[in-house]
Amino acid sequence: MNFDLTKEQVMIRKLIHDFAEEEVAKDADERDRTATFPLEIFADLADLGILGLPFPEKYGGGEADYISFAIVVEELSRVCASTGITYSAHISLGAAPIYMFGTDKQKKKYLTPLCTGEYLGAFGLTEPNAGSDAGGTQTKAMLHDDQWIISGSKCFITNASYAKNLAITAVTDITKGTNGISAFIVPTDAQGFTINNHYEKMGLHASNTTELFLENVKIPKENILGVEGNGYKQFLATLDGGRIGIGAMAVGIAQGAYEKSLKYAKERKQFGRSISSFQAIQFKLADMAMNIELARNMVFKAAWLKDQGRVFKKEAAIAKLFATEMCMKVCDQAIQIHGGYGYMKEYQVERFFRDAKLLEIGEGTSEVQRMVIAKQIGC
Repeated sequence: MNFDLTKEQVMIRKLIHDFAEEEVAKDADERDRTATFPLEIFADLADLGILGLPFPEKYGGGEADYISFAIVVEELSRVCASTGITYSAHISLGAAPIYMFGTDKQKKKYLTPLCTGEYLGAFGLTEPNAGSDAGGTQTKAMLHDDQWIISGSKCFITNASYAKNLAITAVTDITKGTNGISAFIVPTDAQGFTINNHYEKMGLHASNTTELFLENVKIPKENILGVEGNGYKQFLATLDGGRIGIGAMAVGIAQGAYEKSLKYAKERKQFGRSISSFQAIQFKLADMAMNIELARNMVFKAAWLKDQGRVFKKEAAIAKLFATEMCMKVCDQAIQIHGGYGYMKEYQVERFFRDAKLLEIGEGTSEVQRMVIAKQIGC
Protein backbone atom coordinates (compact mmCIF):
# COMPACT_ATOMS: atom_id res chain seq x y z
CA MET A 1 0.00 0.00 0.00
CA ASN A 2 1.33 3.42 -0.98
CA PHE A 3 0.29 6.25 1.32
CA ASP A 4 2.28 8.89 -0.56
CA LEU A 5 0.38 11.55 -2.46
CA THR A 6 1.19 11.80 -6.15
CA LYS A 7 3.25 14.69 -7.47
CA GLU A 8 0.06 16.29 -8.81
CA GLN A 9 -1.76 15.90 -5.49
CA VAL A 10 1.15 17.45 -3.59
CA MET A 11 1.15 20.37 -6.02
CA ILE A 12 -2.60 20.91 -5.63
CA ARG A 13 -2.32 20.75 -1.83
CA LYS A 14 0.43 23.37 -1.77
CA LEU A 15 -1.43 25.60 -4.21
CA ILE A 16 -4.66 25.55 -2.20
CA HIS A 17 -2.92 25.66 1.18
CA ASP A 18 -1.13 28.86 0.17
CA PHE A 19 -4.28 30.30 -1.42
CA ALA A 20 -6.29 29.53 1.72
CA GLU A 21 -3.72 31.17 3.97
CA GLU A 22 -3.27 34.25 1.81
CA GLU A 23 -6.76 34.86 0.42
CA VAL A 24 -9.43 32.84 2.22
CA ALA A 25 -8.38 33.16 5.86
CA LYS A 26 -7.88 36.92 6.03
CA ASP A 27 -11.57 37.89 5.88
CA ALA A 28 -13.15 34.67 7.19
CA ASP A 29 -14.25 36.21 10.49
CA GLU A 30 -15.73 39.25 8.79
CA ARG A 31 -17.62 37.10 6.28
CA ASP A 32 -18.98 35.07 9.17
CA ARG A 33 -20.05 38.22 11.03
CA THR A 34 -21.74 39.84 8.01
CA ALA A 35 -22.92 36.67 6.23
CA THR A 36 -21.06 37.78 3.10
CA PHE A 37 -20.79 35.18 0.36
CA PRO A 38 -17.15 34.65 -0.82
CA LEU A 39 -17.85 35.48 -4.47
CA GLU A 40 -14.39 36.90 -5.20
CA ILE A 41 -12.74 33.79 -3.77
CA PHE A 42 -14.66 31.61 -6.20
CA ALA A 43 -13.74 33.86 -9.09
CA ASP A 44 -10.10 33.29 -8.10
CA LEU A 45 -10.65 29.53 -7.77
CA ALA A 46 -12.12 29.55 -11.28
CA ASP A 47 -9.01 31.33 -12.56
CA LEU A 48 -6.90 28.64 -10.87
CA GLY A 49 -8.87 25.93 -12.70
CA ILE A 50 -10.16 24.41 -9.46
CA LEU A 51 -13.94 24.62 -10.04
CA GLY A 52 -13.91 21.71 -12.48
CA LEU A 53 -11.09 19.82 -10.83
CA PRO A 54 -12.25 16.16 -11.05
CA PHE A 55 -14.00 16.39 -14.43
CA PRO A 56 -12.68 15.77 -17.96
CA GLU A 57 -10.79 18.46 -19.84
CA LYS A 58 -13.26 18.21 -22.73
CA TYR A 59 -15.85 19.88 -20.46
CA GLY A 60 -13.43 22.46 -19.08
CA GLY A 61 -12.38 20.33 -16.12
CA GLY A 62 -8.99 19.62 -14.60
CA GLU A 63 -8.93 15.84 -15.22
CA ALA A 64 -7.84 15.32 -11.59
CA ASP A 65 -8.95 12.61 -9.17
CA TYR A 66 -11.34 12.62 -6.22
CA ILE A 67 -8.50 12.55 -3.71
CA SER A 68 -7.43 15.92 -5.12
CA PHE A 69 -11.00 17.16 -4.64
CA ALA A 70 -10.89 16.01 -0.99
CA ILE A 71 -7.58 17.80 -0.50
CA VAL A 72 -9.02 21.09 -1.80
CA VAL A 73 -12.10 20.80 0.43
CA GLU A 74 -9.93 20.10 3.47
CA GLU A 75 -7.57 23.01 2.86
CA LEU A 76 -10.37 25.51 2.28
CA SER A 77 -12.34 24.29 5.31
CA ARG A 78 -9.24 24.51 7.50
CA VAL A 79 -9.57 28.29 7.45
CA CYS A 80 -13.19 28.90 6.36
CA ALA A 81 -15.83 26.19 6.47
CA SER A 82 -18.31 28.34 4.54
CA THR A 83 -15.91 28.39 1.61
CA GLY A 84 -15.29 24.66 2.01
CA ILE A 85 -18.95 23.67 1.92
CA THR A 86 -19.63 25.97 -1.03
CA TYR A 87 -16.87 24.30 -3.02
CA SER A 88 -17.81 20.78 -1.94
CA ALA A 89 -21.46 21.26 -2.88
CA HIS A 90 -20.51 22.85 -6.21
CA ILE A 91 -18.49 19.79 -7.22
CA SER A 92 -20.18 16.84 -5.53
CA LEU A 93 -23.83 17.93 -5.64
CA GLY A 94 -24.03 20.48 -8.44
CA ALA A 95 -21.68 19.20 -11.12
CA ALA A 96 -21.32 15.50 -10.31
CA PRO A 97 -24.89 14.36 -11.13
CA ILE A 98 -24.72 16.08 -14.51
CA TYR A 99 -21.40 14.37 -15.20
CA MET A 100 -22.59 10.96 -13.99
CA PHE A 101 -26.06 10.89 -15.53
CA GLY A 102 -26.25 13.59 -18.19
CA THR A 103 -26.07 13.12 -21.94
CA ASP A 104 -23.04 14.45 -23.78
CA LYS A 105 -25.19 17.34 -24.98
CA GLN A 106 -26.23 18.14 -21.40
CA LYS A 107 -22.64 17.94 -20.18
CA LYS A 108 -21.48 20.38 -22.83
CA LYS A 109 -24.33 22.77 -22.06
CA TYR A 110 -24.46 22.54 -18.25
CA LEU A 111 -21.25 20.94 -16.95
CA THR A 112 -18.84 23.11 -18.94
CA PRO A 113 -19.98 26.45 -17.41
CA LEU A 114 -19.78 24.86 -13.96
CA CYS A 115 -16.20 23.76 -14.59
CA THR A 116 -15.16 27.16 -15.92
CA GLY A 117 -16.85 29.02 -13.06
CA GLU A 118 -19.55 30.83 -15.00
CA TYR A 119 -21.84 29.97 -12.10
CA LEU A 120 -21.94 27.59 -9.13
CA GLY A 121 -23.53 24.17 -8.88
CA ALA A 122 -26.49 23.26 -6.68
CA PHE A 123 -28.73 20.23 -6.15
CA GLY A 124 -32.39 20.42 -5.05
CA LEU A 125 -33.19 17.29 -3.03
CA THR A 126 -34.31 18.06 0.54
CA GLU A 127 -37.90 19.12 1.17
CA PRO A 128 -39.77 20.24 4.29
CA ASN A 129 -41.24 16.72 4.61
CA ALA A 130 -38.43 14.78 2.93
CA GLY A 131 -35.15 15.06 4.83
CA SER A 132 -33.65 11.78 6.01
CA ASP A 133 -36.55 10.13 4.19
CA ALA A 134 -35.64 11.56 0.81
CA GLY A 135 -37.93 8.98 -0.78
CA GLY A 136 -40.80 11.04 0.60
CA THR A 137 -40.35 13.67 -2.12
CA GLN A 138 -43.57 15.60 -2.76
CA THR A 139 -42.44 17.91 -5.57
CA LYS A 140 -44.21 16.71 -8.73
CA ALA A 141 -43.41 16.82 -12.43
CA MET A 142 -45.98 16.14 -15.17
CA LEU A 143 -45.24 15.76 -18.87
CA HIS A 144 -47.53 17.87 -21.02
CA ASP A 145 -46.85 17.87 -24.75
CA ASP A 146 -43.08 18.42 -24.94
CA GLN A 147 -42.67 20.09 -21.56
CA TRP A 148 -42.30 19.01 -17.97
CA ILE A 149 -44.38 21.09 -15.54
CA ILE A 150 -42.89 21.06 -12.04
CA SER A 151 -44.49 22.21 -8.80
CA GLY A 152 -43.25 21.90 -5.23
CA SER A 153 -40.61 23.21 -2.85
CA LYS A 154 -37.12 22.43 -1.59
CA CYS A 155 -35.29 23.55 1.55
CA PHE A 156 -31.72 23.84 2.87
CA ILE A 157 -30.31 24.00 -0.67
CA THR A 158 -26.68 25.16 -0.91
CA ASN A 159 -25.51 27.62 -3.60
CA ALA A 160 -28.84 28.04 -5.41
CA SER A 161 -28.67 31.85 -5.38
CA TYR A 162 -25.47 31.61 -7.44
CA ALA A 163 -26.60 28.89 -9.85
CA LYS A 164 -28.08 29.51 -13.27
CA ASN A 165 -29.23 25.90 -13.57
CA LEU A 166 -29.56 23.15 -10.99
CA ALA A 167 -30.65 19.54 -10.75
CA ILE A 168 -33.78 18.81 -8.73
CA THR A 169 -35.81 15.70 -7.95
CA ALA A 170 -39.55 15.34 -8.48
CA VAL A 171 -42.17 12.60 -8.54
CA THR A 172 -43.16 11.62 -12.07
CA ASP A 173 -45.24 8.54 -11.18
CA ILE A 174 -46.84 8.52 -7.74
CA THR A 175 -47.82 4.84 -8.04
CA LYS A 176 -44.22 3.56 -8.16
CA GLY A 177 -42.82 4.85 -4.85
CA THR A 178 -39.12 5.63 -5.05
CA ASN A 179 -39.08 4.21 -8.60
CA GLY A 180 -41.37 7.05 -9.58
CA ILE A 181 -38.87 9.82 -8.73
CA SER A 182 -36.94 11.47 -11.56
CA ALA A 183 -34.29 14.19 -11.79
CA PHE A 184 -34.37 17.33 -13.94
CA ILE A 185 -32.13 20.23 -14.90
CA VAL A 186 -34.02 23.44 -14.19
CA PRO A 187 -32.92 27.00 -15.04
CA THR A 188 -33.22 29.25 -12.00
CA ASP A 189 -34.66 32.11 -14.07
CA ALA A 190 -37.60 30.01 -15.28
CA GLN A 191 -41.03 31.57 -14.76
CA GLY A 192 -42.54 30.35 -11.50
CA PHE A 193 -39.14 29.54 -9.92
CA THR A 194 -38.42 31.52 -6.72
CA ILE A 195 -35.30 31.34 -4.52
CA ASN A 196 -35.29 32.64 -0.94
CA ASN A 197 -32.15 32.89 1.20
CA HIS A 198 -33.58 34.17 4.46
CA TYR A 199 -32.36 31.44 6.80
CA GLU A 200 -30.69 32.54 10.05
CA LYS A 201 -28.20 29.78 10.79
CA MET A 202 -26.12 28.68 13.77
CA GLY A 203 -22.98 28.57 11.64
CA LEU A 204 -21.64 28.59 8.09
CA HIS A 205 -22.92 32.15 7.83
CA ALA A 206 -21.02 32.94 4.64
CA SER A 207 -22.43 29.98 2.73
CA ASN A 208 -25.61 30.33 0.69
CA THR A 209 -28.52 28.25 2.03
CA THR A 210 -31.86 28.64 0.31
CA GLU A 211 -35.46 27.61 -0.13
CA LEU A 212 -36.75 26.85 -3.63
CA PHE A 213 -40.36 27.30 -4.70
CA LEU A 214 -41.56 25.95 -8.05
CA GLU A 215 -45.03 26.88 -9.25
CA ASN A 216 -45.88 25.30 -12.59
CA VAL A 217 -42.29 25.71 -13.81
CA LYS A 218 -42.03 24.59 -17.43
CA ILE A 219 -38.86 23.03 -18.83
CA PRO A 220 -38.18 21.21 -22.12
CA LYS A 221 -38.75 17.44 -22.24
CA GLU A 222 -35.01 16.87 -22.86
CA ASN A 223 -34.14 18.48 -19.51
CA ILE A 224 -34.75 15.24 -17.69
CA LEU A 225 -31.49 14.05 -16.14
CA GLY A 226 -30.80 10.38 -16.76
CA VAL A 227 -33.66 7.90 -17.09
CA GLU A 228 -37.20 8.67 -15.94
CA GLY A 229 -37.84 6.91 -12.61
CA ASN A 230 -34.14 6.61 -11.77
CA GLY A 231 -33.91 9.87 -9.83
CA TYR A 232 -33.89 8.16 -6.42
CA LYS A 233 -31.01 5.87 -7.38
CA GLN A 234 -29.19 8.77 -8.98
CA PHE A 235 -29.31 10.99 -5.90
CA LEU A 236 -28.23 8.11 -3.65
CA ALA A 237 -25.15 7.72 -5.85
CA THR A 238 -24.63 11.49 -5.80
CA LEU A 239 -24.76 11.55 -2.00
CA ASP A 240 -22.13 8.80 -1.76
CA GLY A 241 -19.64 11.12 -3.43
CA GLY A 242 -20.90 14.10 -1.47
CA ARG A 243 -20.22 12.31 1.81
CA ILE A 244 -16.54 12.15 0.91
CA GLY A 245 -16.64 15.93 0.54
CA ILE A 246 -18.32 16.40 3.92
CA GLY A 247 -15.78 14.05 5.50
CA ALA A 248 -12.94 16.10 4.00
CA MET A 249 -14.57 19.26 5.24
CA ALA A 250 -14.74 17.81 8.77
CA VAL A 251 -11.05 16.93 8.61
CA GLY A 252 -10.26 20.48 7.52
CA ILE A 253 -12.25 22.17 10.29
CA ALA A 254 -10.74 19.83 12.88
CA GLN A 255 -7.23 20.47 11.54
CA GLY A 256 -7.77 24.21 11.78
CA ALA A 257 -9.08 23.96 15.35
CA TYR A 258 -6.18 21.70 16.32
CA GLU A 259 -3.56 24.04 14.84
CA LYS A 260 -4.99 27.02 16.72
CA SER A 261 -5.13 24.99 19.94
CA LEU A 262 -1.54 23.81 19.64
CA LYS A 263 -0.33 27.35 18.98
CA TYR A 264 -2.33 28.73 21.90
CA ALA A 265 -1.16 25.99 24.27
CA LYS A 266 2.47 26.80 23.52
CA GLU A 267 1.95 30.51 24.08
CA ARG A 268 -0.43 30.51 27.06
CA LYS A 269 1.33 30.61 30.44
CA GLN A 270 -0.22 29.30 33.66
CA PHE A 271 1.54 28.48 36.95
CA GLY A 272 4.77 29.79 35.47
CA ARG A 273 4.93 27.62 32.33
CA SER A 274 3.15 27.08 29.01
CA ILE A 275 0.03 24.97 29.31
CA SER A 276 1.37 22.67 26.56
CA SER A 277 3.72 21.27 29.22
CA PHE A 278 0.78 19.97 31.27
CA GLN A 279 -0.13 16.36 30.61
CA ALA A 280 -3.88 17.14 30.65
CA ILE A 281 -3.41 19.48 27.68
CA GLN A 282 -0.91 17.20 25.96
CA PHE A 283 -3.39 14.33 26.02
CA LYS A 284 -6.11 16.51 24.50
CA LEU A 285 -3.79 17.57 21.69
CA ALA A 286 -2.55 13.99 21.16
CA ASP A 287 -6.14 12.74 20.83
CA MET A 288 -6.88 15.53 18.37
CA ALA A 289 -3.88 14.66 16.19
CA MET A 290 -4.68 10.94 16.31
CA ASN A 291 -8.33 11.26 15.37
CA ILE A 292 -7.70 13.79 12.60
CA GLU A 293 -5.15 11.45 11.03
CA LEU A 294 -7.53 8.48 11.24
CA ALA A 295 -10.36 10.47 9.68
CA ARG A 296 -8.15 11.80 6.88
CA ASN A 297 -6.99 8.28 6.03
CA MET A 298 -10.60 7.08 5.84
CA VAL A 299 -11.63 9.99 3.63
CA PHE A 300 -8.71 9.28 1.30
CA LYS A 301 -9.56 5.56 1.22
CA ALA A 302 -13.15 6.28 0.18
CA ALA A 303 -11.94 8.76 -2.45
CA TRP A 304 -9.35 6.25 -3.73
CA LEU A 305 -12.01 3.55 -4.10
CA LYS A 306 -14.18 5.98 -6.06
CA ASP A 307 -11.21 6.88 -8.27
CA GLN A 308 -10.64 3.17 -8.96
CA GLY A 309 -14.25 2.69 -10.02
CA ARG A 310 -14.86 0.36 -7.07
CA VAL A 311 -17.79 0.22 -4.65
CA PHE A 312 -17.32 2.84 -1.93
CA LYS A 313 -20.76 3.35 -0.37
CA LYS A 314 -19.81 1.82 3.00
CA GLU A 315 -16.44 3.57 3.13
CA ALA A 316 -17.98 6.94 2.26
CA ALA A 317 -20.54 6.52 5.05
CA ILE A 318 -17.83 5.48 7.52
CA ALA A 319 -15.64 8.43 6.50
CA LYS A 320 -18.50 10.89 6.83
CA LEU A 321 -19.72 9.50 10.14
CA PHE A 322 -16.33 9.19 11.84
CA ALA A 323 -14.90 12.46 10.52
CA THR A 324 -17.91 14.61 11.41
CA GLU A 325 -18.33 13.23 14.93
CA MET A 326 -14.57 13.49 15.42
CA CYS A 327 -14.69 17.10 14.25
CA MET A 328 -17.28 18.07 16.84
CA LYS A 329 -15.17 16.52 19.60
CA VAL A 330 -12.00 18.24 18.40
CA CYS A 331 -13.73 21.65 18.23
CA ASP A 332 -15.19 21.12 21.69
CA GLN A 333 -11.74 20.35 23.10
CA ALA A 334 -10.25 23.30 21.21
CA ILE A 335 -12.56 25.62 23.11
CA GLN A 336 -11.69 23.81 26.35
CA ILE A 337 -7.96 24.30 25.75
CA HIS A 338 -8.52 27.99 25.11
CA GLY A 339 -10.56 28.29 28.30
CA GLY A 340 -12.59 31.47 28.56
CA TYR A 341 -10.91 32.88 25.45
CA GLY A 342 -12.26 29.95 23.45
CA TYR A 343 -15.75 31.27 24.05
CA MET A 344 -14.83 34.59 22.45
CA LYS A 345 -15.00 35.25 18.72
CA GLU A 346 -11.50 36.72 18.64
CA TYR A 347 -9.87 33.30 18.97
CA GLN A 348 -11.95 31.76 16.13
CA VAL A 349 -12.42 28.28 17.59
CA GLU A 350 -16.01 29.15 18.53
CA ARG A 351 -16.66 29.73 14.80
CA PHE A 352 -15.18 26.35 14.01
CA PHE A 353 -17.43 24.77 16.64
CA ARG A 354 -20.57 26.42 15.22
CA ASP A 355 -19.65 25.50 11.66
CA ALA A 356 -18.89 21.88 12.54
CA LYS A 357 -22.36 20.94 13.79
CA LEU A 358 -24.02 21.01 10.39
CA LEU A 359 -21.70 18.24 9.19
CA GLU A 360 -23.41 15.71 11.48
CA ILE A 361 -26.72 16.61 9.81
CA GLY A 362 -26.19 17.50 6.13
CA GLU A 363 -25.97 14.89 3.35
CA GLY A 364 -27.31 12.23 5.69
CA THR A 365 -27.37 12.54 9.47
CA SER A 366 -25.10 10.44 11.66
CA GLU A 367 -28.08 8.18 12.27
CA VAL A 368 -28.58 7.69 8.52
CA GLN A 369 -24.88 6.89 8.09
CA ARG A 370 -25.18 4.15 10.69
CA MET A 371 -28.20 2.78 8.79
CA VAL A 372 -26.19 2.77 5.55
CA ILE A 373 -23.25 1.02 7.20
CA ALA A 374 -25.52 -1.52 8.88
CA LYS A 375 -27.12 -2.38 5.55
CA GLN A 376 -23.73 -2.68 3.83
CA ILE A 377 -22.45 -5.15 6.46
CA GLY A 378 -25.52 -7.32 6.01
CA CYS A 379 -27.69 -6.37 8.99
